[in-house]
This record gives sequence, C-alpha cells and structure tokens, in this order.
Amino acid sequence: MVPTAGTDGTDFRSASHGTAQYKDSLLRQGVVHATIPAMIIGERIRLLRETKKLSQGDIEKRTGLLRCYISRVENGHTVPAIETLEKLARAMEIPLYQLFYDGEEPPVLPNLPKRKTADDIAWGSKGKEARLLGRFRRLLSRVDDGDRRLLLYMAQKMANR
Repeated sequence: MVPTAGTDGTDFRSASHGTAQYKDSLLRQGVVHATIPAMIIGERIRLLRETKKLSQGDIEKRTGLLRCYISRVENGHTVPAIETLEKLARAMEIPLYQLFYDGEEPPVLPNLPKRKTADDIAWGSKGKEARLLGRFRRLLSRVDDGDRRLLLYMAQKMANR
C-alpha cells in the first residue's frame, strides 16, 4: 500500500502538493516500493497532440482507440502498451522516439560494441565447421534410426562432461 499522508498528517492526494514533496516524504519514511511517476507519458502525448492541433476525436478516428481511453492515458490513469504508443505516434505523424524525447533531432546513440549475430554464435554456420556438419548430415542419412539415436545419446553424454 502506498501512503497518502506524511508522518505530519499532510495529505499528498490533494492538488496543492506536488509529486516532488510526495517523493521526498516517501524517502524520509523509508518507503521503498511506491509508484512515483518519473515521466508522465500522458502529459507528453497531450502536449504533442495539442501542438499538432488535433483533438482526442481526431486521434480516435486515426487510431481506432476510444476517446475515453485516450483521455485516460493523457490523464495518467492508464499506461499504454508500446503498440498503442506506436499508433498514437503514427496518428500524430511523429516518430516514436519523440514521445520520450524532447529534442528536434533523435538523441545521439552511444558507441556500443557490435553484437554477434545468431550466425556468428551458432556452431556449424560457416567455414570448416559448416563443411564438417555437412559431412555428418550426409553420413547420418545412411545410418539406420537405432544407430542415429545411439550416436545422439553418446553426443549428449560427451557434451555434459
């Protein structure tokens, strides 16, 4: 349960107290598990929609989402799924990243090391390993089913050593 009042009796549900005061009070009280909105996606969606001079009805027509659902998202009562965010971005004719980022240009991506692809990781996908695997396939096609199972069993035992 998330507390709604501070130790001094201050009611944080009232409109006169902001999220920062609520967060500070929770930290002082040692509350660890609390829902504190770091980024209000609904406010950002409303701002972008209004900037584009679109009504909730316009968004409803373009996305197929109900107007009441759009209102719930904008007021912070519902957290939209990524698919819904994609629909909203398409309806407002903006790239998806702009729902989360306030700049004109996309943010500069950090210089991350290249990840290995599945082909790079998989044994037998290229070179000598691929040729060896091909030979195994050709030879195994000529072996009867019982012997294939025996070879598979032996390979499993060897792999688990």
